[in-house]
Amino acid sequence: MADQEKKYFSLRETEQETGVPASTLRYWEKEFEELSPRKDGHGNRYYTREDQEVIKRIKYIRDELHITRIEAIRRELKNDEKHSDSRQAALDILLRVKEELCEIRKMIKQ
Repeated sequence: MADQEKKYFSLRETEQETGVPASTLRYWEKEFEELSPRKDGHGNRYYTREDQEVIKRIKYIRDELHITRIEAIRRELKNDEKHSDSRQAALDILLRVKEELCEIRKMIKQ
């Protein structure tokens, strides 16, 4: 199964994808309500692509914007959420255009 089709990623896979150590991921899970991986009966964590994007955003805020206080990072994430609706709408439009272009491409190849 390709990574794009995969819905859930282990702690190790998420650590590799985001570059954030497992101990930090577990800490952030407690500190940021936006980050809530699923857990199985054994307590293993499974992250979605959305979870990974939140992790990357937190890492960006911490490392690139040099905002290190948890409360300040939370505020920055909230500000980002206000802008995410318009970004999501743009992404939805781009996905529809991509689908239409793929259909046109199939018709041309026939």
